[in-house]
Amino acid sequence: MSVWQPTAPCSIGACVRGGSTALASPRAVLRITALVALLLVGVVLLPVGRRLPAAWVRLYCRVMVRAAGVRMRLSGSAPQSGGVLLVANHISWMDIPLLAAVRPARMLAKKEIRQWPVAGALVAGSGAIFIDRDRLRALPGTVTQLAAALRAGGAVGVFPEGSTWCGRAQGTFRRAAFQAALDAGAPVQPVRLRYLLPDGTVSTAPAFVGDDTLAAGVWRVASTRRIVVEVEVGALIPADSHPDRRSLARAAQLTGERAAGHP
Repeated sequence: MSVWQPTAPCSIGACVRGGSTALASPRAVLRITALVALLLVGVVLLPVGRRLPAAWVRLYCRVMVRAAGVRMRLSGSAPQSGGVLLVANHISWMDIPLLAAVRPARMLAKKEIRQWPVAGALVAGSGAIFIDRDRLRALPGTVTQLAAALRAGGAVGVFPEGSTWCGRAQGTFRRAAFQAALDAGAPVQPVRLRYLLPDGTVSTAPAFVGDDTLAAGVWRVASTRRIVVEVEVGALIPADSHPDRRSLARAAQLTGERAAGHP
């Protein structure tokens, strides 16, 4: 692991709980089967995917999240045209379709996602920009790619914490991706994700942290009842409203926290 690569203190043993309302295995298997079927449909549609209406892509992503047994509550909206940098806190493997449900975007993703079964092909085919987190020297080139996508009028989705957290705690937004917004003159839009149980407490079942595997993470979500994810879209932050990437990153994090009701 690179010395500069962001990491979170969250771990499976210390943080993640599947909850006491586990479903019987057959229903969890049905959910996973439906999820895999939707992923395969997405892979089949990749050749024409970028020509599909954005509304269809957003609906597809919402159906995918629902197939996993998670209900989505969306508040706020993103502009559906023009360059925008969508930034969100990072908890789960489900965060990617959740951001796409706000607005289809090219994701900044770690290169390891390419190797995920089925989902990796879907993420790669959607135009994701992959980053090698072990090579600091590759970062300026990645920022250049992000800025080019924003200048072309596209949406780019980024998880600036650089690592997943359990949902009870969170990391600090790293600055690099915000330089792309400054270079392209594109606004930043914070999105706050919260996975909750029926009583309103945070659910850590969706968290994908530490040495967790994708298979274990998917099973944990599919076998836990009544998870709700709140997706709260904050106000646009014009790039020229901040002098540098540090202050822009800080403003985006504070806006996301206020959207979630934190002081």
